[in-house]
Amino acid sequence: MLAETTFWTFFWSALWFFFLLVWLMILFHIIIDLFRDKETSGVAKVVWVIFLLVLPFLAVFVYLVVRGQGMAERARQEQVAQKQQFDSYVQGVAGADPSDQIAKAKSLLDAGTISQAEFDQLKAKALS
Repeated sequence: MLAETTFWTFFWSALWFFFLLVWLMILFHIIIDLFRDKETSGVAKVVWVIFLLVLPFLAVFVYLVVRGQGMAERARQEQVAQKQQFDSYVQGVAGADPSDQIAKAKSLLDAGTISQAEFDQLKAKALS
């Protein structure tokens, strides 16, 4: 069987497999975008999914023409939201360093803004 396999049969098989993967990626992007959209009703989502299952090629092209611009905008909004969430997480973790908190409290103590007792409380809280 391996002797019957030529370069061209392998090439065409690989090419078909590549296009199958591209097609599946497009379908998954459309389905993800469809369920990411908060403005579309549940009934409309069901109709789109049925349309994608019954006439997939036509449904993909219609979806990209009708909702393509909104698809890009929703993806951008999702990226912005994820970046903001990540940035706030990093800031929260970075600000939780005990040595930074103690150094800030020490500078407040040296400036006379807080008392020694308040500094001790902040130091104990940072170390716990």
